[in-house]
Amino acid sequence: MTRVVLLGGGYVTLHTYATLARRAGRRLRRGDLEIVVISADTAHRFHGFTGELLAGMIDRDRVATPLAEAMPLARIIEGRAVRIDAAGRSLSYRRHDDGDVETLTYDHLVVGTGAREPVAEVPGLAEHGYALRGPDEIADLADHLATVPGSPVVVAGGGIAGAELAAAIADRGHPVTLVHSRAHLVGEWSDQPRLAARAARELERLGVRVVTGVRLTEVTPTAAQLSDGTSLATATVVATTGQRPVRIPGLDPWRDERGRLRTQPTLAVRYGVWAAGDGARVEHPVTGEPVPANALWAMKGGDHIGRAIAGRLRGRTAGRFTYRGLGRAASFGFGHGISELYGVPFTGTLAWILRLGFFLRFMPSRSRAAGVVADLSRFALAPRRRAASNAPQPVTGLTTSPA
Repeated sequence: MTRVVLLGGGYVTLHTYATLARRAGRRLRRGDLEIVVISADTAHRFHGFTGELLAGMIDRDRVATPLAEAMPLARIIEGRAVRIDAAGRSLSYRRHDDGDVETLTYDHLVVGTGAREPVAEVPGLAEHGYALRGPDEIADLADHLATVPGSPVVVAGGGIAGAELAAAIADRGHPVTLVHSRAHLVGEWSDQPRLAARAARELERLGVRVVTGVRLTEVTPTAAQLSDGTSLATATVVATTGQRPVRIPGLDPWRDERGRLRTQPTLAVRYGVWAAGDGARVEHPVTGEPVPANALWAMKGGDHIGRAIAGRLRGRTAGRFTYRGLGRAASFGFGHGISELYGVPFTGTLAWILRLGFFLRFMPSRSRAAGVVADLSRFALAPRRRAASNAPQPVTGLTTSPA
């Protein structure tokens, strides 16, 4: 029997499984092939609609699909990998933080554990702030915001994720300050200045105060401390300040300077070990530059790995990863968005619809995708809230830069 172990419950795992099950389904049903998923979260969290969830547009159940439902032919283990023995083709894992270490051998290992916000780098952030990538963290933030309606919020990080998050929370009725260490927002769109400028205008429309050139240095239960000495009074701090790959001991010789697993053109790290997603350095097939850390590239990476493993089962050599990209999108409230499709920019309602259609297409559950449409339809017919106009006020001086 051939055993394929998938680490993590994100996009890489789901798409590797789906492609492998489609191409080697008979082997799975006969018992000649076993797929084992090891994940600390028992559900797949679809992050595409995080903004809609936090803004109160959709129900939390829409973005969480149980792994057993999404991957019915796989054996699901709730736990965390603690060490990989690449030479011996085995890995050690714990089912619970205080559980015994168990060992599992594999023929193919797919590392899709992704990355997390570096909350430990800012004193107090882990204890008093919120992040988005861990199990139930988005739902926890949504619950917290519901208990403090209209209260000030500080969002740290001005990339696409931070801008979308700030817009969603402001659209919910909270005054928001967006703090960004660089001079310009949404640096991912530096090649599309028109879209970057539109993002800034959308944040202004929603009343989000943007502060650039400073970073978050400390979080307390009642304030956010910034690098220029400013203290912002707030009970809610959300971090979107980049990401650090989840590191599992045993694969360090294949990591780059940022901790990402270096992949070959086939997405193999070494024979029998594959990687894609936010925790991997995948090079663009044309430019040779690392591909963006976003869901679409993780999905396509998973698809490719699934095909490669299915081919190996038939004695074939794995081909090169040839996906070249499709585009990017961001939402700034119902009917407001920016998007890029094959380099062509779109704004406003059309951009928002393009983004919606794309995300619905890639949701792992058709029933939950239909639920998103139903929720958004109800939201469109409901009385609209006015966005907050007053962002968190500084205890000490604050320099506000144009968005």
